Amino acid sequence: MEAAMAVAPEFSLSACSAALEAALRGPGPAQGGRVWFKERSECNLRGRDWIAPRAALSKLYPRGQVPEDLIERLLSEYRQRLYIQSCKQTDKGVMIRLDHPALFMQVLSNLPLYTRPLKAPSARKKCVILNCVALQGNKGLESLTVSHLRTILLVDHLAVVLRQQGCIVHTTPNLPQNTSACNFLKLLRVTWPSARQSTSNEGRVSILKKILSESVYTQLGKFEAPSGQAHDTLPKDVVFNVHLRQFVKEKELEGYDTNLDVALVQEEALRQIAELQDIVLQEDAEECLVIHVVGCEEQFQQQKSDLLWQILNTSLDRVTQKHLVCGPVKITGKNSHISAVQYFQFRRSQMQEASVMKYGNLVQGDSWDEIISNMTSASIRFELLATAHRSALNLNLTQAVNISTKGTKSGAFVMYNCARLATLFDHFNKSVQQGLYPKFPETSQLNFSALQEEGEWLLLYNYILPFREVLCQTAQSLNSAKGIRLTINTETVCKFLVNLSIDFSSYYNRVHILGEPLEHLFNQMFARLQLMKALREVFHTALGTLHIAPPNQL
Repeated sequence: MEAAMAVAPEFSLSACSAALEAALRGPGPAQGGRVWFKERSECNLRGRDWIAPRAALSKLYPRGQVPEDLIERLLSEYRQRLYIQSCKQTDKGVMIRLDHPALFMQVLSNLPLYTRPLKAPSARKKCVILNCVALQGNKGLESLTVSHLRTILLVDHLAVVLRQQGCIVHTTPNLPQNTSACNFLKLLRVTWPSARQSTSNEGRVSILKKILSESVYTQLGKFEAPSGQAHDTLPKDVVFNVHLRQFVKEKELEGYDTNLDVALVQEEALRQIAELQDIVLQEDAEECLVIHVVGCEEQFQQQKSDLLWQILNTSLDRVTQKHLVCGPVKITGKNSHISAVQYFQFRRSQMQEASVMKYGNLVQGDSWDEIISNMTSASIRFELLATAHRSALNLNLTQAVNISTKGTKSGAFVMYNCARLATLFDHFNKSVQQGLYPKFPETSQLNFSALQEEGEWLLLYNYILPFREVLCQTAQSLNSAKGIRLTINTETVCKFLVNLSIDFSSYYNRVHILGEPLEHLFNQMFARLQLMKALREVFHTALGTLHIAPPNQL
């Protein structure tokens, strides 16, 4: 075990997969798809942790039969570095079982290596601007829909994840301080920049007007209304008519809506561009990625703003614009037309009612208001973010499953299981104070071979080990996306927490962690508590990316 730890101080599932793939494929580029697959189910993990199925191997070797000398070489070269306990060839393929006690010791003795966010290595300083289109134009709260709220919460979550990856992140637009919109976002634990005490970029707007007035794509003078639109329905404060189709054709731009023709430019559009440009000019990053997070209903209009900015800023080559488009939120039931504020109030009233039913008269005072607000925010975030952003989201407000700790897909269920860990350690600390248990020993004194319960390895292998890579998955597609549309796995963290809660709940209901205060049982109890410490850190870090405060009571 000590030799393995010396060779591989940090174990990575992705690095393990890459090494195993190279071992069977040999040098040269990989062809024909993956060979090795990580097991996930509790049933399969009883006998193996990795499998190279016979069907996949048959693409590399006759009848899928790997030469025995290759398996022996794999064992001799990778046993210590990859913590391999055994490697066997069967009728199903090649199976690998890892050294579980050694990995338990490695991971649980070095929790920060596995439970804290991993910054992506990059030689270049990268700036990301998240432009939340739903908040542009100083819209009033009454016009803020649940679909808009979905994009706002997505931006809030994505900003945290990207900062953890080492990016410089700005969220726009700035909102005037102490407005109803700002106050509402605070209720949802959304952190959003307030407006700078400045002249609102009016000077830069004037410069943009001058540039646009001299552009070959701008039509000055009296504007004709687009076909099918009466002249008296033209938007107010139109200052320019810009020919976008001509620009797209000349620049050979791809991915834009073919119906784009002309844009009637208002001053508000120039203010929005001025704010974005101001951020770009303030940063000295080598590249700047602007992600317009927009609902599907507004993506056409946002493409116009994108092109208008390109016309105004042809010299800013380091700016790349992408569009992250969210599917609509469709609400069924009698409250199908409620606003974002009404939706929040409705869910909060449900959470209040559920709390009173469970705890009775104890539900009163500032502390309970805070608990209910936090649980409401958690429920709403999971409800709106656990579905892939590009997919439509159906909400049935006649159901209250999202505020029940029994519904395994809800934010309340995740919070309940996180609170179980807080309660567990609270009981342990009180028992130490009472003299029932000794103080927690040094990790080096623990024998993790005592962790024999199947659910314990499942929790380490499926959740603690891959956790940092899960956080990185959200932003993996930023650098590889083609075209103007961007698809990001923004649902990854929510789904991870839900699955973790399901497996942790199953384990917690089955295993008595705080055992009898008998000396011969203490090692197993402390080994399990160290595993629970790791899970608690994973819960807290993941919830932190959603701006959800971990609960400290059931």
